[in-house]
Amino acid sequence: MRLVFLFATLSTALAFAPPLHSHYTPPLTTALRLASPDNNDPQQPPSRSRFAGMQRDPTAQELAIMDDMITKLSNAKPYELPNAVSRAIRVVSTPRFFLRIAERADKATDPSEKAKLSALADNLVTTIQAVVSMTEENLDERAKDVEKMVKAASEPESGEFLVPLSRERVDAMRDVLEGLDEEDLNEGFLSTIDAWMNKAHQDGMDGMVTIMQKALQIYAGTAISRARIHLQANVGAALSGEDQAAADAVVADSSSELNNGPAAELLERLLRVDTDDWDAEIRKGVSDGAEDVVTKDALVKEVQRTMEGVILGLENGSMAQRVQAEYLRELVTRIEAI
Repeated sequence: MRLVFLFATLSTALAFAPPLHSHYTPPLTTALRLASPDNNDPQQPPSRSRFAGMQRDPTAQELAIMDDMITKLSNAKPYELPNAVSRAIRVVSTPRFFLRIAERADKATDPSEKAKLSALADNLVTTIQAVVSMTEENLDERAKDVEKMVKAASEPESGEFLVPLSRERVDAMRDVLEGLDEEDLNEGFLSTIDAWMNKAHQDGMDGMVTIMQKALQIYAGTAISRARIHLQANVGAALSGEDQAAADAVVADSSSELNNGPAAELLERLLRVDTDDWDAEIRKGVSDGAEDVVTKDALVKEVQRTMEGVILGLENGSMAQRVQAEYLRELVTRIEAI
């Protein structure tokens, strides 16, 4: 078995590597207590999820994201902090984030800036405690949602998890996710998947890690597709002079045609298929210059427009932004490799 790390931050989580070939039937509970198989290499430490972000020093880009969040939070009104913190709880609650606040406070020459950063650190401690308390019930509900997806990955008759997952099991997982309320596919949902995946890594359950990775891939494709529909509906309403209610009606009508050409239609198809089928679907839909067929350049530009219109609109540093951005980056890599 092997896991291929394609990017430094999220490829372990999204796992676009070749699937693992194994099968097992671990006991499934809400807490996902997994039985550990024999470790073929006792000298090899178990892999860990990289969402924790504490296994290495932050890059310049990650520091820039933290600085941007610190600036926004320090200028936010007190009543705005809970929502802001809850959207990026995995980042702002880390020791590295508080260390960055201290570093900036030490470097600040303006007394008022120093006081503002010091107050932010104090306010964050209180706010994080409150947010964690308020979200415990929400996280319990999200755990149930994740468990539904995991159960959908098991074989209906035997209850076994056969990895790589069959098309039917992937479709069953997708049906479960698409049946969840859009607002429930939040940071709590992603944090639960990450926690379960981390547990599977620690226990050496590579097959379960693959299932969690597939859940993230399905989430990313579905969330991006929904966001594209919302974005196109809002732009269309603005250009036609209609109000928000008209845009919401278009979004609610699943039969509405919002695509803006062959490249957009092909991208939508790729967002809705298993990532294992991407190469075949791209080859089918892409041609180098043939008429009435999407070119690679056109498809890449459509993905880039989606990055700009959807991903950049998400909370900086949030798991939603990171997962969806990695998903689209991998898609661009696949397109360019064809």
